[in-house]
Amino acid sequence: MSRDLTSKYWDEELETLPREELEKRQLADLKEIVKFAYDNAPYYKRSFDEAGVKPEDIQTLADIQKFPFIDKKTQRDTQGKGSFLGELAAVPEEDVVFISTSSGSTGVPTMSPFTKKDFDEFQDTESRWFWQVGMRPSDRYVHALNFSLYVGGPDVIGAQNLGALCIWGGTLPSERLLFVLKTYQPTVIWTSPSYAWQLGEKALKSGIDPKKDLNIKTIIVAGELGGSIDATRKAIEDLWGAQVYDFYGLSDIFGACAAMCEAKDGLHIAENHILVETVDIHTGEVLRPGEVGELVFTTLRKHARPLIRFRTGDIGWIDNTPCSCGRTHGRIHISGRKDDMFIVSAVNVFPSDIEAVVRELPGITGEYLIRVFEKGFTCKYSVEIEKNGDNPKTDEEVSAEVSGALKARIGVKPYEVTVHPDGGLDTRSEHKSRRIIDERKLDYSI
Repeated sequence: MSRDLTSKYWDEELETLPREELEKRQLADLKEIVKFAYDNAPYYKRSFDEAGVKPEDIQTLADIQKFPFIDKKTQRDTQGKGSFLGELAAVPEEDVVFISTSSGSTGVPTMSPFTKKDFDEFQDTESRWFWQVGMRPSDRYVHALNFSLYVGGPDVIGAQNLGALCIWGGTLPSERLLFVLKTYQPTVIWTSPSYAWQLGEKALKSGIDPKKDLNIKTIIVAGELGGSIDATRKAIEDLWGAQVYDFYGLSDIFGACAAMCEAKDGLHIAENHILVETVDIHTGEVLRPGEVGELVFTTLRKHARPLIRFRTGDIGWIDNTPCSCGRTHGRIHISGRKDDMFIVSAVNVFPSDIEAVVRELPGITGEYLIRVFEKGFTCKYSVEIEKNGDNPKTDEEVSAEVSGALKARIGVKPYEVTVHPDGGLDTRSEHKSRRIIDERKLDYSI
């Protein structure tokens, strides 16, 4: 099918559906997927029966609140039970054409299976996001994401389906990736925000000016919160002379489930595929749109392994008000991971808040490390940062400046701020960077 290359929409009808029509379609898909899950997935049959609910109870979108939650533990506990695909799967193995797995960073890796229809719709959504951030068939695209079982690996097919020239970079060493960027002059790249920053720094140190010697116009970032932190995004944009757009995905569903548009006011989520709820992290009570809590997703069209009320562990909120770009699908705003949040003097602290401060202040590199620990049976945090080589201030002055800025932003001062020289922190990584070390022994679970 021929497309209007001047249109900012991949699928204008879908992306600009009136809210009432979008929710009407969601309800039809919700009824179908809940019944499909009940009829075909052993876990859902057992779980729904134990909760005293049945598919016919879905008469409105709000009726999903009657059904029980699932989470990562549910996935781990049911994986491999009864069949290779486990008790959450709703199709036989012969219907599955692809599986990815989670990283396993917070537990046993969990698999995410796809039927051919699931996979094709997944890639059409990726094409939609690529188009949304301006990619066109004339672009050259470097997919600098891990291909080893990672759900983001196949997203490159969405770019190919759009018509872009695709370079399957994967996890190349920095020197090799810079060679690719300089030799082939691609216009778009996708990587993590920390690596986009570090790659730009390495380019400068090797005599390559990202703004002058390279041709990158668009940088897509995902896997960390940096792309949705204004200070981090602006720092990367200034370094590369390119526009940065944040994507959000879950191995449990598919590659990128949500993406920024040109307004850069949250990430439009594919509401034709995902029903979004926000719940209180303590009670599970459903919150109104705009209220901050844990995001809960129900897949509306994924049949290999439907996810009914999946607690993502991500803290944020959804905005269903009209976006200036004209798209009507809601925008999610992510504050951080429930696992990463810590409480100091009754204040919820997210690493993203600390990053925002560190990336805004002049005279420091933007690298940081957070340590969370106990002192006097209370939770404390300290921050380690790097000072630029040309910063004339003493370490004590820099420490006081950072400490004051954190107090102003977050509401609680760090126990201490340790200042290292440029390169003194071991936080630079080819991909995701480790930013927080939890040294607590007591149970601070929320």
